Amino acid sequence: MKFGVSDVCEEHDPGVRHPENPDRIRAIERALQKRHGVEYVTADPAIEDDARAVHDADYVEEIREFCADGGGSWDPDTVAVEATWRAALASAGLAMWVADAALDGDDGRTTPFSLGRPPGHHAVADDAMGFCFLNNAAVASQHALDTRDVERVAVFDWDVHHGNGTQDIFYGRDDVFYGSIHEDGLYPGTGEIEEIGEGGGEGTTMNAPLPAGAGDADYCLLFDEAFAPAIESFDPDLVLVSAGFDAHRHDPISRMHVSTDGYGTLTTRVRDLADRCGADLGFVLEGGYSLDTLSEGVGIVHEVFDGLVPEGPDGDAMDDAEDVLADLRDAHGLGSK
Repeated sequence: MKFGVSDVCEEHDPGVRHPENPDRIRAIERALQKRHGVEYVTADPAIEDDARAVHDADYVEEIREFCADGGGSWDPDTVAVEATWRAALASAGLAMWVADAALDGDDGRTTPFSLGRPPGHHAVADDAMGFCFLNNAAVASQHALDTRDVERVAVFDWDVHHGNGTQDIFYGRDDVFYGSIHEDGLYPGTGEIEEIGEGGGEGTTMNAPLPAGAGDADYCLLFDEAFAPAIESFDPDLVLVSAGFDAHRHDPISRMHVSTDGYGTLTTRVRDLADRCGADLGFVLEGGYSLDTLSEGVGIVHEVFDGLVPEGPDGDAMDDAEDVLADLRDAHGLGSK
């Protein structure tokens, strides 16, 4: 794979005790050193006009000035330093590079994956939250729609937390599909099945809140039977994965049971879906707070594109996942098998 990196992203340092710290990227890069076929790419940062394409102008000015004044605690979880604004623009720029590289034909062993931070999927149009300042996936999606021959973008979010920011930015739109599998009841408390979009965007949001303890078989069931058919029907030109690895069974801030191999299996599912849609594909880093499992997760995504065939889920999905699937089918009119 091609991995987008920026030294500026490591300058955003909310403190060693903060779970979203520069060691996350360093751990990934150390792990990737042991793997074949890794290529690193740098990219231009986003500019403020790119941010304003999905964020309110007043918010962009406010967060830029907040960082210029030295930063601080924007909220109890979201901490900025002076370098945070530069890092946020760099991270958004890497996500834009993912979209451009995918649309320019990078695929297979050159599939693009941005290793940017701070992450983005909690940042709403007018506020930072959940460690996020600019919504990287949203900036990249809008960039593709505005500057490339792209009519529709699908964002599939497998981070353990619901990407409320990405959902909110595109909730009334019919040109971006947002889908999320996440832990029910976890921060930020959004992402209910009934949240399906509104107005012209009705049906272009899909949420699968799974109970704590859900694992590989549950994720695969929901993806195969709900997300894949809905995204195929949407017929995107570009698929972006908001790739958080905090649903791993050993992540410290969630209670899900996804394995490293499970992330590999999801990667094969998403890759095959993009192929069926004739869509280009790229990955944008979100969460993941165990350094070992984060680096293993990114590593297995790379290995899949280098030829690895994961074993797939062991066992059947839990009854609760079947119930979520039934409710999703009702909410989205998918029918049943």
